[in-house]
Amino acid sequence: MKVLLVAERYWPEVGAAPSRLANMAEGLSQRGCEVDVLTSLPNYPKGEIFPEYKGCVSKKETRNGVNVFRYWIYATVSHNPIARILNMFSFAFMIWAFAFKFNRIKGYDRIIIQTPTLVVAASAMILFKKLYRKTCLLNVSDIWPLTAVDMGAIREGSSSYKFLAMLERFLYRNADGVLGQSQEILDHIARFIPNKQLFLYRNLQYYDMSAQPKCKSNPLKVVFCGMLGVAQDVAGIVKNIPFKDLGVEFHIFGGGKQFEEINAWIANNPDGNVFAHGFVPKEEISKKLEEMDVSIVPLATRIRGAVPSKLYDTLPQGLPILFCGGGEGAQFISSRGVGLASEPGDYATLLKNIKSFSEMSLSEYENISKRCLEVSQKELNFERQLDETMEYLKDFSNKES
Repeated sequence: MKVLLVAERYWPEVGAAPSRLANMAEGLSQRGCEVDVLTSLPNYPKGEIFPEYKGCVSKKETRNGVNVFRYWIYATVSHNPIARILNMFSFAFMIWAFAFKFNRIKGYDRIIIQTPTLVVAASAMILFKKLYRKTCLLNVSDIWPLTAVDMGAIREGSSSYKFLAMLERFLYRNADGVLGQSQEILDHIARFIPNKQLFLYRNLQYYDMSAQPKCKSNPLKVVFCGMLGVAQDVAGIVKNIPFKDLGVEFHIFGGGKQFEEINAWIANNPDGNVFAHGFVPKEEISKKLEEMDVSIVPLATRIRGAVPSKLYDTLPQGLPILFCGGGEGAQFISSRGVGLASEPGDYATLLKNIKSFSEMSLSEYENISKRCLEVSQKELNFERQLDETMEYLKDFSNKES
């Protein structure tokens, strides 16, 4: 089977989406698929084309058995509306340069189109579904435009919302099948296309499933590992939770928009028990997490359909979760008994939950760590999910909706 994955963001960019898509592409390649990726020149998170790609209009490279075709994009992280529009539409137009690879496109059995962004995804759907009549599947990680409304980026009912909602309906109705990152996403999409084939593809990573239950440290070590953006608002946690008074350490690995703000707070509060370590190479993260006791997985606001990938990253390490968010993620944590949940911005409950872990007996903590490993082995097995994905791609039309 020959597969093309179309996504604006891909390795070596950092973040949940590039990591998930690279894992999918390389995993399918290892299972005998011929996989190509159509993506932009890497530029995230700084909004600048990476140095080794500057001056390129397009570039082809091969990594871990996957052919990667990169095209120019107007790179920016500016909030200026014109800059954002140029960013979205530049790559949406540039992917049409790939249309000249007629013989290569003819050979694809499946086209997997990542969304968001909706503009790029719609452009890809027109190119590959309408023009080339290929079998196109959507890979949906956020249910835009509702996600944008939940984050306060746009107003429901506005002209921007109506335009994006139109693109959303167009994509769902023209897709031959949909892969969604959460059950809530699939339930939302099923309202539009009740008779099409939907497949739950969680943002899982490969981990050695031989990890052992953890022993709690003294003092308790809480960790956040990921992008420090407004969607997570780790700075809010730093400013509102008195880690020193609790006798708890808070370790932060990663970077992003709030990194400088957090560092400024640490400089003014050097004995606050908060430590920002910056980015750590992916291959070193597991060792860092082995030294921690509890992973905090925050959302600044309730985002419909969102289940943060960090939930799946840390459970296989035997790390219990402090989840700050509602919806499917909170339900997952509570129903499996693998951590404690609070609502976004509810610092009083979060403080109470941190204190609960701090005062927890060693045996009770070890039992929760065991449940983390059991849940990971039974429900979050990356290799099994890829095997099921292969079956879905081979003959998804015969599966139940």
